[in-house]
Amino acid sequence: MTQLRISEAAALLGVSDDTVRRLVERGELEASAAADGPQTVDGASLARLATERAKTAPESSPVLSSARNHFVGIVTRVQLDGVMAQIDIQAGPHRVVSLISAEAATELGLEVGTLATAVVKATNVSVETTGAAR
Repeated sequence: MTQLRISEAAALLGVSDDTVRRLVERGELEASAAADGPQTVDGASLARLATERAKTAPESSPVLSSARNHFVGIVTRVQLDGVMAQIDIQAGPHRVVSLISAEAATELGLEVGTLATAVVKATNVSVETTGAAR
């Protein structure tokens, strides 16, 4: 049975360590503590909770899409090079890099600090914004 540290479980859920401890206290997550070690979270219990939360999470966009992997994050780098642009997005512990046209990057108003969503399907990554930053 896989056991994860509280901090690892928190990073996977995108919440604080204290939130994971509260989830354990409320019985939403199974945890155990060895006599000589820190409290750990049961991996299967964490997987169930993450799956349940994903089903009830609000959609990040009102636009319907066949791509199911949406990573909301902050733009950490924009490198324009002629006709192309490299966009780096930090989405929690994940760094997502997308190559898009420089024209698209400009139209989306992408700059360091912009909130953006990396939409991933297969090997293609596109970048979306809410448009509020323009």
